[in-house]
Amino acid sequence: MIFSELNLSEKVLKAIHDMGFEEATPIQEQTIPLGLSGRDLIGQAQTGTGKTAAFGLPMIEKIDIMAPHVQGLVLAPTRELAIQVAEELNRIGRFKGVNSLPIYGGQDIVRQIRALKNRPNIIVGTPGRLMDHMRRRTLRLDGISTVVLDEADEMLNMGFLEDIETILSDVPDDRQTMLFSATMPEAIRALAGRFMRNPEHVTVKTRELTVPSTEQFYIEVNEGQKFEALCRLLDMESTDLAIVFGRTKRRVDELTSALDTRGYSVEGIHGDLTQAKRDSVMRKFRSGEIDVLVATDVAARGLDVTNVTHVFNFDIPQDAEWYVHRIGRTGRIGKPGVAVTFVGPREIDHLRYLERQIKTHITRRPLPTQADAMEGQIRSVMDNLNRVIADGQVDMYRGWAEQLLSQTDSVTVMAAALKIMAREPAATPVQLTEERPVRVKRPYQKTNSGGGKRPFPRKPGAPRGQQPGGDRAPRTDRWK
Repeated sequence: MIFSELNLSEKVLKAIHDMGFEEATPIQEQTIPLGLSGRDLIGQAQTGTGKTAAFGLPMIEKIDIMAPHVQGLVLAPTRELAIQVAEELNRIGRFKGVNSLPIYGGQDIVRQIRALKNRPNIIVGTPGRLMDHMRRRTLRLDGISTVVLDEADEMLNMGFLEDIETILSDVPDDRQTMLFSATMPEAIRALAGRFMRNPEHVTVKTRELTVPSTEQFYIEVNEGQKFEALCRLLDMESTDLAIVFGRTKRRVDELTSALDTRGYSVEGIHGDLTQAKRDSVMRKFRSGEIDVLVATDVAARGLDVTNVTHVFNFDIPQDAEWYVHRIGRTGRIGKPGVAVTFVGPREIDHLRYLERQIKTHITRRPLPTQADAMEGQIRSVMDNLNRVIADGQVDMYRGWAEQLLSQTDSVTVMAAALKIMAREPAATPVQLTEERPVRVKRPYQKTNSGGGKRPFPRKPGAPRGQQPGGDRAPRTDRWK
């Protein structure tokens, strides 16, 4: 179904067209009409299926831009997702004049308070920071007409259940509530039963977690050896375009700087870049002006470049969905691709978890040596020379070749050519901030209050919600 068949306004359709979308995804096709009708709904679909537009289009259609209060609220588990959702909502609502504001932990709260005074129409926030603004009375929720819980299972996994309950209790009862989740555990069903009114359930069939045209390898390597291993692989593999995935924005910035120092043609992309900068980086990557793109997961969501030959998981992803999303950037349209994941000794169990989820064995490779990198470089140069020879378009260079051969022997001439054309391993020292290893996902147990679930085990006395990507404040700072 195309978007023009979904009873959307001209301004919203124009924005969708300018974003390059014509046909709705299955989750969008089923949920947008329900959202426009005002029904509460539960959408079960995986990441990357177009959920933001599925809830964003109905929400933006209902916004009254003349109203002086916040009308839409989106809860997201991480700051990166909050930024990405707000950006997409701003693109969808730009011709209508809808303004979406992300608020999340780690950003100056005074700056956020100033932004809130500009009367945004939609707030996209992480639960911890939303609670902080509620405690400070810098955000009022009494004018909210639409609430969205995005990636609800992840928010519950990160310990945000009580915060979500508090936030929903402060929103008017006659609101519309839309909940989206990849899985539907009992805690989410209980949450829906308490805070939603006869919701319509929409389920999109789970896609197969496999990328058949991509060779998948892993290298067991200590944190301090990762960068040298990456450089050696970039040198020894015949990479046309390569994407390197890092877990954090800091990691992306440091990797980009380090690779640039070593002489690679590289740019980085993450959620803190302006849209103009992102567009510039992607234009360079697609055109081949740069060979290596370093990216976070969220920044690379939706990235579509057909000639990527290699993906390097510098940091192993947290879950199987992100792993498949990453390696799916290569091996596209039936072309072969290579995906290499760096795994620390304490992350082997997590790798096994990913293998079970994707039902694929990931082959182990040895840590490449400097000699391996040099040999790979020479073989690449020799392959290029053989292609040029086979092409036969070398007549204009024969005179120069004969002149060289009259002065020295052919083996020395070829050795000199290989030396010039091959990248010799660089020894420029670099410094990367160490990242904590990923832990294996653990089972969840019910808590004694609220019927929710929390990760098990948790260190005694540790603040709830302090999981990777969370920003929830300790209990002493919580709004009452």
